[in-house]
Amino acid sequence: MLSEGGEKAQNRQGRGRSNDLEVKQLGGEQDRRATTNPVESPNSRKGRKDEPALRKAGCGREKQWVKVMSQYPELYVGIDVAKRTLEVALSSGESFTVDNDDAGVSQLSGDLVRRAPALVVLEASGGYERKLWLALLEAGIATARVNPRDTHHFAQAHRQLAKTDRLDARGLMLFAAQVRPAPEVAPAAADERLKEMVGRRQQLTTMLTAERNRCQQALTSANRRSIETVIRFLERRRKALDQAIEKHLSKNVQVRELNELLQTAKGVGGVVAAILIARMPELGSLSRGQVAALVGVAPYDHKSGQWDGRSRIFGGRAEVRCALYMATLGAVRGDPHLRACYRRLREQGKEKKVALTACVRKLAIMLNAMVKNRTPWRPSCPTLT
Repeated sequence: MLSEGGEKAQNRQGRGRSNDLEVKQLGGEQDRRATTNPVESPNSRKGRKDEPALRKAGCGREKQWVKVMSQYPELYVGIDVAKRTLEVALSSGESFTVDNDDAGVSQLSGDLVRRAPALVVLEASGGYERKLWLALLEAGIATARVNPRDTHHFAQAHRQLAKTDRLDARGLMLFAAQVRPAPEVAPAAADERLKEMVGRRQQLTTMLTAERNRCQQALTSANRRSIETVIRFLERRRKALDQAIEKHLSKNVQVRELNELLQTAKGVGGVVAAILIARMPELGSLSRGQVAALVGVAPYDHKSGQWDGRSRIFGGRAEVRCALYMATLGAVRGDPHLRACYRRLREQGKEKKVALTACVRKLAIMLNAMVKNRTPWRPSCPTLT
């Protein structure tokens, strides 16, 4: 039993512990409470007082940010884009908000031209950033539009757990200063117009697919006639858009030559060529691995220790991948090289979709080589099939 003094000491200590411990130095394995110096423990609140202010989620005074950011000799800017506002953070410590409209974009671009930043970083925000992105590039400001996934992991690595527009803008500024993504080149107006037309065609195709599915489920003749009317209208609009895309591609000599070059490959028609030109302008300047990763057909290994998981494709540009997949369905019939590759994989026991995905990767690599060398498609050497 505990003595009276020991019981009082135990009650003062709390949680059923006594303060009469004889062990002063811990040895062997320690649990999460067995810490000799709480300042050095990452799980201790006292141990977090020496962390940089930028690692704490939304706490600390404003001058702590200024102290951290003033170490950069050049000016870096992060812009968090919302539907109605633009939150701007500068490495000098300043931050302000402007409206996401024509007047606000013009005011912000003019202000940044006077400040001459080394780099401006903003995220792809579903199209709300396009007006500002184009204005900054036209003004000659080094600007990078980055993947939100990259900046999210960057913020998590810096323990920025809170999320506000101001914190996001500061995180983008730190991303610009530390990661320094490569700035982009201003796209031509004709390229932007082609991209919009290709995107609109994809929207019409999606609506057509939905309406055709609804037509199959229609129970009454009146409902079916209504859906068929919408289908005919969408088909006319898509046909008119195809003609507009073809006319647009025929105006520019360089684009026309690229379009004709891509269509020499088996399975690649006018629609697939237009999607590649609009959605994959890097074609011809990439390596084999880069073009496969950009399309989204590069297999990524999943291995750890003795565990050997199944490799899977991931990421990439979905619209380009879907277009090349449909092109591959025709190419495995018309291209001897791809047909032999597909048959070989099927004979090895590969699933149909796995074999087609491998052929998509080969077709993407082949198109990249064609554009890089400016050589049209030519049939492979005859093989025994």
